[in-house]
Amino acid sequence: MLKEGDIAPPFRLTADDGREISLAGLRGKHVALYFYPKASTPGCTTEAIEFREVKPEFDKLNAMILGCSADSVAAQAKFKAKQKLNFPLLSDPNFTVIEAYGARRMKSFLGKSFLGIVRSTVLIGPDGKVEKVWETASSKGHAAEVVEALKVLQ
Repeated sequence: MLKEGDIAPPFRLTADDGREISLAGLRGKHVALYFYPKASTPGCTTEAIEFREVKPEFDKLNAMILGCSADSVAAQAKFKAKQKLNFPLLSDPNFTVIEAYGARRMKSFLGKSFLGIVRSTVLIGPDGKVEKVWETASSKGHAAEVVEALKVLQ
């Protein structure tokens, strides 16, 4: 997992609307890059709605929200439309960025271990350095935590 002060791994992924988004293209802004296991599942929906609700605060803080999972572009687009999300969802079906950011790890469910995407967030500064890492995040209340961290950093 990344640490505060590390250079954030570069990325270029396709968003829900088909456009490419790269970290390099976001220089000068704070970026909250959050990883979630699967679009349209209950926990991921709760988390996405909470980020949707705090987006005006992100805008005031010159910060961008990016959600990322291994779902297809089509699945991301459907999820975004259904939940009326106001920020991009990135598709990483090959786990390239998910693994570079340390979000694909061993998990356990009902006594079985498996490799999966851990709900986590990396806050990247305008200079491309990692400012804060949440190695695990709760689906409820996490968006507000990220806003508070941004306020402290500015």
